[in-house]
Amino acid sequence: MKLLKIMLVPFVSLLVTGCEKVITADLTTAAPRLVVDASIDWVKNTTGNEQKIVLSTTTGYYNSEFPSVSGAVITVTNATNTVFNFVETPGTGQYICSNFIPVIGQTYNLKIVLNGETYTASETFTPVSKIEDNIDQNNKGGEAGDEIEITFYYQDDVNQKNSYLNSITQPHSVFPELEVEDDEHTNGNLNQESYSHEKLKTGDRIDIKLYGISKNYYNYMFKLIVASGNDGNPFPTIPSAVRGNIINQTNSKNYALGYFRLAEVATKSYTIK
Repeated sequence: MKLLKIMLVPFVSLLVTGCEKVITADLTTAAPRLVVDASIDWVKNTTGNEQKIVLSTTTGYYNSEFPSVSGAVITVTNATNTVFNFVETPGTGQYICSNFIPVIGQTYNLKIVLNGETYTASETFTPVSKIEDNIDQNNKGGEAGDEIEITFYYQDDVNQKNSYLNSITQPHSVFPELEVEDDEHTNGNLNQESYSHEKLKTGDRIDIKLYGISKNYYNYMFKLIVASGNDGNPFPTIPSAVRGNIINQTNSKNYALGYFRLAEVATKSYTIK
């Protein structure tokens, strides 16, 4: 499992010009643990029949790649006992289903059989509101008022408790930027989300994804964001393994990391003017 990187800065004399040196520490690596990316996402106005589950393992801190896991038998079963088989593309750790049937409000059960052990999880397909067509642009946004900022809107459903995952992709970040929200204080409101970045410029395309997620997944993602130090807190907690909803029924000590999620997704793209 990945551990903290240790940087040692040598003592700098007041009489000479100092330097900074990065020391690569010899870190202890724990035994590999199964990681399950079982995100079943149904983008609005699509059939949702093509779905993918990815298996990998944890690795050492200095390794840039996560080893894929082959040889698993993966099924997802819906409330009417229809079984959807996820078949691996050989040697990739990516398990594909091409006939999945997404149904909002229906509960699905995941089963993974790997190396004589059985992992299970259960989750309900969660709906999401559409992203409104109007997206506002402010060229004097951000905390310092010197960044391009966009604001998008979505209508919260007053008849149910809702949780959301926002994902923003733009050219100046390698990975999507994530944020979780709930409607504890905004139930039934027209909600707005703003995003800015110091490098945004005219012509840049921003891709927005809004996921409807369960409260349990909201809590899971909140812990992940805090543990990663990306919650804006100047004094973040020490990173640790955040457990998801996947249970090893054979050997509880050999637990897996990851989550079985079923989310409807609203999408919208915007090009900076």
